[in-house]
Amino acid sequence: MGVFFLPLAGLAVLGAAAGVAEARSVVRLDRTVLIAGLPADLDGLRIAHVSDLHLGVPGVNLAAARRAFALVQDAAPDLIAITGDLLTHPRGAADLLELLDELEAPLGVYATLGNHDVGDVRDPFSRAGEIPDLASVGVELLRNRTLTITEGTATIAITGFEPHKPEDEGHSLPPGVAWPEQTADLNLVLAHYPDVFDAAPADANGLVLTGHLHGGQICVPWPTGRLRLSQFGHRYTEGLYHRDALTMHVSRGVGTTFVPFRFFARPEVTVLRVVG
Repeated sequence: MGVFFLPLAGLAVLGAAAGVAEARSVVRLDRTVLIAGLPADLDGLRIAHVSDLHLGVPGVNLAAARRAFALVQDAAPDLIAITGDLLTHPRGAADLLELLDELEAPLGVYATLGNHDVGDVRDPFSRAGEIPDLASVGVELLRNRTLTITEGTATIAITGFEPHKPEDEGHSLPPGVAWPEQTADLNLVLAHYPDVFDAAPADANGLVLTGHLHGGQICVPWPTGRLRLSQFGHRYTEGLYHRDALTMHVSRGVGTTFVPFRFFARPEVTVLRVVG
């Protein structure tokens, strides 16, 4: 028994160390998104997308968030969007506000909440608390509302949806909430669950930003791709998805849940450049 135990224990330790190292190794991705009919004032607009910080629990999440926000600031985007799961536990609120206070973007910083922020979880380490005052550090929290801003002569409508699982009531939007009107030159929707993409009407246009799935967080290489062990059966897992005039970006996020490891699902921040 002992002959086999020591090598196995060594492999387990090495695997855990590799998983922790990957969870800390946030990478910046740059992607281009084509938006038909985009006016000249918005052509080339750069949006930094951050998701799933999961602050407040022991582990690597705070270090990963610090690196993520440093990457965002180095990128100098025009607008920053954060799509939920800011906190896993209220003890992370002070760190969250400190980090957010460092963010700057000419067109503002916008956020929506995730399921951990509102306590809709099965994670035994997670606990929801009072939502910190994000406005005190210059972040606009969008909770089932739309805010319209301008860039030159162009308009950008930014909508934030509260987290709502489609299985809760058979649809992907919170009860009584409708998809925003498509009246701006660029329609930007922030939500936590990627299934919100299915709630968009056929004529929807613009860009949807989501997270939640961590790219699977724990993945195994497979001949047909990757087995995402923590997120079986999801249609939208990471990257860009297109349907007619609507595009969605699903972020792998920054933090971790349940265990402080990632395997083949490296944490990310993404800079999306929209072009007409």
